[in-house]
Amino acid sequence: MDNLLVEILFGTFFLLMVLGAPITVALGVAALASILYLGDSPIKMIQMAWSSVGSFPLMALPSFILAGALMEAAGLSRRLINVAETLAGPFTGGMSAAAIVACLFFGAISGSGPATTAAVGMLMIPAMARAGYSREYAAGVTAAAGGLGIVIPPSIPMVIFGISAMGIAPDPAAIEAYGPFQTVSISKLFIAGFLPGFVMAGCLMTMNYIRARRRGYSGSNEPFSFAKFVEAIYKGFWAILAPLVILGGIYSGLFTPTEAAIVAIFYTLFVGIFIYREIDLGEIVKSLEMTTWLSGRVLLVLFTATIFGRILVENNIPGVIAQGVLSLTDNLFVIWALIIGMLLIVGMFMETLAAIMILVPVMLPVAYHMGIDPIHFGIVMICTLSVGFQTPPLGENLFIASGISGVSIERISLVAIPFAIASTTAIFIIAMFPEIALWLPRALGY
Repeated sequence: MDNLLVEILFGTFFLLMVLGAPITVALGVAALASILYLGDSPIKMIQMAWSSVGSFPLMALPSFILAGALMEAAGLSRRLINVAETLAGPFTGGMSAAAIVACLFFGAISGSGPATTAAVGMLMIPAMARAGYSREYAAGVTAAAGGLGIVIPPSIPMVIFGISAMGIAPDPAAIEAYGPFQTVSISKLFIAGFLPGFVMAGCLMTMNYIRARRRGYSGSNEPFSFAKFVEAIYKGFWAILAPLVILGGIYSGLFTPTEAAIVAIFYTLFVGIFIYREIDLGEIVKSLEMTTWLSGRVLLVLFTATIFGRILVENNIPGVIAQGVLSLTDNLFVIWALIIGMLLIVGMFMETLAAIMILVPVMLPVAYHMGIDPIHFGIVMICTLSVGFQTPPLGENLFIASGISGVSIERISLVAIPFAIASTTAIFIIAMFPEIALWLPRALGY
């Protein structure tokens, strides 16, 4: 490994980040400086990047973004949240627990943490305030639960992890020591993320109950109404059916994640135009505009991060880093603690998709060396980075919740910290018990 190359690559990247350059610029300039140092033509950057944006699985990215935007415009997200709200009842912290359940529902159609926070927060934060919750608590629990949007499939970060990991093979020594590893596929990641998402939601619900009890949020005076619950399900039947169609098709093998995204778009258009009749040409145009903006932003990051990652791999930098980490300890629990701790810190300062594309080539070889299944590793990585949505300074969910509630980010952050601790507890449980992530793919024959 060329030490000077490492200094140029990472030094340029971190210098530009400190100076406030966008992540795309920092990655691209660092990669260009490294290529010039190696004596290669800058045209090589274009060749590397083209291979990254020309893959078939990547088509799922703009398709899922568009599907999520159309579902909100068509009224599907509102009906899903209404179903969750009927579950609140007189239970301690019932309304805030309903917000967590609503984030689970919406995560199954959006694949995005900020989108989940925005959609759920617009309805649930005012509802919680009317029910006697403080606005900072309502915003904090919604920001924390919004991270479930990238854990519950379909998930945009899972698509990016699948693409990033497909080109990284375990070394022969790891295969000899642990046997063959599973191949990485987006379908497997989607299936594997289902149970971990519920584990994280369960830990958030537990923390919510403890804190709501201390704050005296006892719930409404009205008893739980099964009739209202059934009525909400009846009115939201087609909305509830959306995630079942998407995930059911993927889990049954009827279609691939990329095809599922296209099915989701046509299903939403059909329901929005002919059944709910809440979507028109103007809403479709707005959804297309948002999809174009978000997809372009992600593809630019993917474009430069792929070049950055290829330079790392071609110069065996991940292998050297892996050996360096493994020279410190061979204890699996300590390795997991180091990985999770590093990802928690990275998630506080770096966008999730960029973090995945940069760190997968570095950290996946370490996982292979320790015999960690790549699907299990991917789920733990995504769960850990989801905490970054609720932790400052980046904390995208905090900014969204602040804008909706009118409460400062500092006050929301103080409320969100205990929920971040609960999420981290769930992550360690998922890491220590691989079957939480791996049982369902195996049971379905993947």
